[in-house]
Amino acid sequence: MSNQNKNNRSVTEGIKETAGSAFHTIHSALETTENVAMSAVDATKNVVDNLTDNDNNKRNRK
Repeated sequence: MSNQNKNNRSVTEGIKETAGSAFHTIHSALETTENVAMSAVDATKNVVDNLTDNDNNKRNRK
């Protein structure tokens, strides 16, 4: 194999490794964003449930 072919393979492998690393980084960031968003949704649901439950309890006491 010529030196040019070896160099081309090295460059190609480097590009693939960099692209793979970038993909994994972006994927991890998206998963983290999703987790944060779902936590916010859960917290909001809990607040609404608590407010609704408290309101229902007040009405039932009257």
